[in-house]
Amino acid sequence: MGHKVLWVWPMLRISDDIVLQDWELTEQFMRASGPGGQNVNKVSSAVELRFEAARSPSLPAPVKARLKRIAGRRWTQDGAIVLQCDETRSQTRNRALVRERLAEMISRAMVAPKRRIATKPTRGSVERRLTAKKTRGGVKALRGRVEDE
Repeated sequence: MGHKVLWVWPMLRISDDIVLQDWELTEQFMRASGPGGQNVNKVSSAVELRFEAARSPSLPAPVKARLKRIAGRRWTQDGAIVLQCDETRSQTRNRALVRERLAEMISRAMVAPKRRIATKPTRGSVERRLTAKKTRGGVKALRGRVEDE
């Protein structure tokens, strides 16, 4: 493809207690596909962000587990998340967009799902269901063959 350059940007603050260090994030730039005229052949505006999630000391284990599920195919075998962005013609804007996406993904992983509390159906709902079943059964029973007289 195009000429690739490796860059490292400063820390990324997700929340008050989670800050990603600069060694955890690596950016690569390459030429983007799609519209852009001659610019597309000259400028490496597409961004690929790699976050070493499995090795990150910033994320607690439960957050890592949820992040792996959220990341899906973007989670690599060695435990890194790889995100790409070539939406705009500006490299700076693409860098900002891909970092926002990573921050949003980690923020979603920080929210622990609520445990479901098993409940029993109410007596009224059970009675309504049984009455409805009886009514429906009665309607179907009337659909039998018509006897000749």
